[in-house]
Amino acid sequence: MLRIGLIGLGFMGRTHLENYVRLEAEGVPIHVVALCDIDIEKLKGNAAAGNINTGSSGIDFDLYNKYTSVAEMIEKEQLDCVDITLPTFLHRDISIQCLNHGLHVLCEKPMAMNADECQDMIQAAEASGKQLMIGQCLRFWPAYEYLKQLVDNQTFGNVLGGYFYRGGGTPTWGAWLTQKDKSGGALLDMHVHDIDMIHWLFGKPESVSSLARNVVPGSGYDVVSTNYLYEDGKVINAQVDWTLQGDYGFEMQFRVNFEKGNVVFHGDSLQVNVNEGPGFRPELSAEMGYYHEIKYFVETLIHGKSISTATSFSTMGSIEIAEAEMESADNRGAWVKVKKGNLSILK
Repeated sequence: MLRIGLIGLGFMGRTHLENYVRLEAEGVPIHVVALCDIDIEKLKGNAAAGNINTGSSGIDFDLYNKYTSVAEMIEKEQLDCVDITLPTFLHRDISIQCLNHGLHVLCEKPMAMNADECQDMIQAAEASGKQLMIGQCLRFWPAYEYLKQLVDNQTFGNVLGGYFYRGGGTPTWGAWLTQKDKSGGALLDMHVHDIDMIHWLFGKPESVSSLARNVVPGSGYDVVSTNYLYEDGKVINAQVDWTLQGDYGFEMQFRVNFEKGNVVFHGDSLQVNVNEGPGFRPELSAEMGYYHEIKYFVETLIHGKSISTATSFSTMGSIEIAEAEMESADNRGAWVKVKKGNLSILK
């Protein structure tokens, strides 16, 4: 039986908990034994909703041991792993604290505020001999997994170009999200999903050029458009905007063009258009990536295997790209090489 402690019970923490409860009900040998949050109301189940409907399982919060201190929880409970769904600026320190205590860690995205913090987390995992996985959920989202297969297998030839987008209203489920020093703004908190997808699908770009602007005072970059330069000339762009207020809601999409066809994801619908032949809609799992992500994490630990998807090394690379984008945006879209520890503007 895998014993789990959940740290952080905001929108995403509640989402993760719902999936653990479901997996346990499905017979997966896991049990969430303890919850931790500094907010007593959240420990009672009173968390604010986020930007996407992740469902609800009617959780009975009285079933869990509750803590307001991470140190107290990991000392008193006999845990095998923790799931950290805290604000980004806390990811490094709490992950390292738990790894040093001998616990496996699933840490929500983005991995950390910068690549140096990511490296600290990786070193702690290596020193402890425990596994560290990062919750880049799109790597487990059926439509994006399907796209990954098309790219890797060159089903329709090489990629010619691609566009990735997500947008919605300014986050209201946590004040920290609109504080640049705690979240990194939309670029690091929201846009990182598509940065990670581009990295996962195509590898690291040589350089990036980002145009961005701040709209919400103090929040960092709220609207971003980035171009990614690859040696083979593929044309890749990703955009984010979390200032779309009113009834806009939330939207994520992609369009990727191959030599022999294109694939479009929009409104939870995936369409494949073949250059010479009829288009079609592939049959995909209706599950969200959160379920597949958490199922993968716990089953990997249960079976004594090593994490091979959303590894800490891979996701640190996505943070390195994000850092290059920030430098480019700071310099009005100047091309910036993507290289850890030595980001230089291309003239």
